[in-house]
Amino acid sequence: MVYKTKMRLFATSYFWAFALVIWALPVPRAMALIEIDITRGKVEPLPVAITDLLGKSPKEIRYGQDIAAVIAQNLRSSGLFRTIEKKAFIEKINDFGKTPRFGDWRVINAQALVTGRIRRVSDGRLKAEFRLWDVVAQKQMTGLQFFTTPKNWRRVAHMIADAIYQRLTGEKGYFDTRIAFISESGPKDKRIKRLTIMDQDGYNLRYLTNGKDLVLTPRFSPRTQEITYMSYAGGRPRVYLLNIETGQREMIGDFPGMSFSPRFSPNGQQVILSLQQGGNANIYTMDLRSRRWTRLTNSPSIDTAPSYSPDGRKVAFESDRGGRQQIYVMNANGSNPKRISFGKGSYSTPVWSPRGDLIAFTKRTGGKFLIGVMRTNGSGERILTEGYHNEGPTWAPNGRVLMFFRESRGANGGPSLYQIDLTGYNEHRVKTPGFASDPAWSPLVN
Repeated sequence: MVYKTKMRLFATSYFWAFALVIWALPVPRAMALIEIDITRGKVEPLPVAITDLLGKSPKEIRYGQDIAAVIAQNLRSSGLFRTIEKKAFIEKINDFGKTPRFGDWRVINAQALVTGRIRRVSDGRLKAEFRLWDVVAQKQMTGLQFFTTPKNWRRVAHMIADAIYQRLTGEKGYFDTRIAFISESGPKDKRIKRLTIMDQDGYNLRYLTNGKDLVLTPRFSPRTQEITYMSYAGGRPRVYLLNIETGQREMIGDFPGMSFSPRFSPNGQQVILSLQQGGNANIYTMDLRSRRWTRLTNSPSIDTAPSYSPDGRKVAFESDRGGRQQIYVMNANGSNPKRISFGKGSYSTPVWSPRGDLIAFTKRTGGKFLIGVMRTNGSGERILTEGYHNEGPTWAPNGRVLMFFRESRGANGGPSLYQIDLTGYNEHRVKTPGFASDPAWSPLVN
């Protein structure tokens, strides 16, 4: 639940079990320092200096160091920022309320500067403050302060990183988010698969199922912290809804022969999926309130992997109705299906961008699996990465970054999670304790 006033915002989360208060500090308005153009290739990272948040006690000092480190890691991972090493700093920031000596920061080529302070208040909570400075223009760009419990200091760091990202790029950040995925362990022929959740940077990992039953295809609701997923409890495929804040689980379907692609509608009120009947599969929607089913396709082919457009008016899906897996787009009521992929090879797992401008996909050609994007009419196809077996793209909520999983070769090989941005240059592996597959990116938690 969120309460907003002109100057303050209060947010509570039962899952995180803490109260967070944010105040905006007065700041002058300024233009973003980075202009993102995904068509021009590699983006030159903006040099940013991030100082440790000032503290008085040893614990406050440690929190300040840890929060600064997470902010720096978040910004670096985007590929848009280069954090300057602290040993290069000339000015030692020791007064949060004092304007920095901008000349000292220009000498080390910093274009933006982050300063901060952390205090433990009388009720035991932490008060974290930060300011973002435009070194070239010599003025403050933004500033916020947060109150939270000490155990949730990492989330504060993610929220500060989001605020910095948004102020410097003009677009929303994606660091205060979570990833649901399938954690895999054990021999290749007897893998234990557990539904798992973690922060987008791999921390605060938590298992949501015990591994006794096979689980597949977790998908986040775009509006709530709920997940829909497939489970083979009792040997039968079932679709479940799981509220990750309360732990409440509800079965919404028990369908033999079901394909594994349940996904939420943009308003979170429906689930769209495909049902297999004999040798073909068709796409259906189910209203989560009335439990009423509506059939959208009726063909002798395999129609599967449906994904709504952000406005809920269109559905992208894969179908072999033309002889090979390709991507189609139809109206949300199932009318007017049109093929949009025409390149060499086969296309699968279409996922509509939260921005509405692109569709991500998996493409198989020449013995390789590629992750790419195209415009919603099929034009402008761009391949971002290729490998032995890439699959399962999922979008960050700002529509600028994708996560997917990649299989490694060999008897002891297995899947791992990777991130890549829309330029195709900034790719890196996301650390997990073991093998990991089928990621799903949450909306912003706050």
